[in-house]
This record gives sequence, structure tokens and C-alpha cells, in this order.
Amino acid sequence: MDKDLKNKTLNEIEQIVEGHKQPKYLGKYIFSFIHQKGAADIDSITTLSKALRQQLKEDGYFVSNLKIAKKAADTDGTVKYLFELADGSSIESVLLFDDERATLCASTQVGCAMACLFCATGKMGFSRNLSAAEIADQINAVEKDAGERIDNVVFMGMGEPLLNYENVLRAVRILNDAAGKNIGARKMTISTCGIAEGIERLAGEGLQVRLAVSLNAADDKLRSSLMGISRKYPLSRLMRALVNYQRKTGRRVTFEYVMIKDVNDRIEDAKRLIFIIRNIKCNVNLIQLNPHTSTDLKPSNKEQVKKFAQILKDSGIETVIRLSKGTHIQAACGQLKGEELRVKGEGG
Repeated sequence: MDKDLKNKTLNEIEQIVEGHKQPKYLGKYIFSFIHQKGAADIDSITTLSKALRQQLKEDGYFVSNLKIAKKAADTDGTVKYLFELADGSSIESVLLFDDERATLCASTQVGCAMACLFCATGKMGFSRNLSAAEIADQINAVEKDAGERIDNVVFMGMGEPLLNYENVLRAVRILNDAAGKNIGARKMTISTCGIAEGIERLAGEGLQVRLAVSLNAADDKLRSSLMGISRKYPLSRLMRALVNYQRKTGRRVTFEYVMIKDVNDRIEDAKRLIFIIRNIKCNVNLIQLNPHTSTDLKPSNKEQVKKFAQILKDSGIETVIRLSKGTHIQAACGQLKGEELRVKGEGG
């Protein structure tokens, strides 16, 4: 049985308290101390009696904590965090600033099994899923270190969130709880490379989280060469899942499209993209490939990206060209590796 209190929802902690013959409301104290006040251990939850704290410890309960191993800051304000996990593994998270808004790009797995051709994380292979506590604690740790309130969370770091479905959704509910971080569901985005069953399952959760889909090609042959997942879930299956998702939720979908020079950035690629997403209420984010040592692929030039974007806009599709942030510290989309930071400006 899992004894980590940080891995528990408020309701589960209330049940633990009641199981110790204590008033249910003490569960809210525990949950709030952990997720609002950053309690590092049970003894720090001072609103509990010493007897109850001792009893919880004797029963094996504890509060886990991520360790910040290193961090690095880019000149654009982006900060990358390297976390050391209890088993010696490591993950990375990225803190981004947009005007007055702070967004954390959080990881959901150690490594990734998807092996997308343009992504450094995919070259690592897959080690394990993160627990809900390890996912949520990225927000806790960064807020404490940076002294900033995290306004938005995007599950776009290391790993495929929908292949760690239970723990990601548990983390979302923990972060969303008003007794804890109280981050609005609409301010959390789950990104997927296209796990069709996961998308359909998410539609039935009753959560208003945002959904982003990493698309990157508009035909199966090209997409399969870039993203192996397309062999299991071809575009027809993925689009069917997204239509079903929207039928149930009414929510807009964001398509992420990494622009790769002479691969998926041609005029005909834009026209194919318009055709396959024509039945989806959506917006498209275009992102120039962020180079890294694990690939020979090159980013599309800015003029080509602008032409591609204009074709989409002229067809009525809301399209944004996303500026890459954190490229100098290998913190941009597709660059996370979860290994020791060896970059100028590292600290912590």
C-alpha cells in the first residue's frame, strides 16, 4: 500500500484520518499543509497533535519531496530544473514566463517510449512512470525555489502523459483541489502524441483540462517516419477519437506542429493539414524544430513558417507561430533529456 501522503487526494487523506479515529476535517489540514505550505514531513504539519503525527509515522506514512539537483537560466528568463528522484533517476521541468504569467512544463515519465525522431527525450528510451506525487511536486518545488505562483501547467515535458494516465489524472485532481494549489483545470494542458484510447477516456472524466495533440504531419507515411505511434494509431483513428472527444466535451483541441526543413513544411503539407483537421474545432501552434545533438533534422526557415501559417489562416484555422524559449539551455520543446546540466549559467 502506498504510504506517501503527497500522492493522496484530499478524500483519501480524510479517509486515513478517520481510520485513525480522528475528525475528518484534519485531513484538509494535512492536504493544505503539504500542497499550500510545502510541508516537507509529517512533523511540519503542526496543526495535528503530536500523538497523531507519531501514529501516522509509525503506520509508515510519509511526505515525499523532489530534490532539485541543478538548474539553469536562459537569457530569455526561462529556467530549467533537473530533479533527482528517490531511485536515482532524473527528470527535467521548465519554467516559462509570458508577460506576468508563469507556466511550468512538467514531466510525466522518466524517459519516453515513443521515440519521435525530432525529440531528444525519445532517444533516452523509457524507464518508468512518475507517481502523481512526483508529477505534482514539480510545481511545489519550482514555486518554492522561484518564489513564483505557477499560473499554468502543461504536461509537455518528458514522457507521454496518456501512457501514465492514472497518475497524470490523479496529479491534475490534486493540483486542481481548492484545498491545495487550486490551479484551474482550464489552466492545465495534457499533451499527447496521439493515444486514441486515452483521448476517448479523457473525454469521460468531466475535467475541463485542455488537450494538445502533437501532429507534425498530415499523411500517415510521413507521420510514421517521424512518429512511430502513427503506425498503431493512423490519422483516421486519431481524428475519429478527437471527433468523439469534442462531441462529449465541446472543447477545442490544440494541434502542435513541429516545422522541419524540407520534411513537413511544404505548401502541399499545409493543404493536407487543412483537409485532415477540417472537422475538428481547433487551433494550430507552429513550432520551429529545436535542434539537439540526437538528430540531424533542421528547423524550417522563418519565411517558410510564415507562408505555412498564412495558408492555414486563409482557410479559417486559428494559427500561432510559437517562439522557442530556453534554447540556449536545451530547455525548449523536444530538447529535454533528464541528464546532468552542463551549460553556461547553471546554478543551484
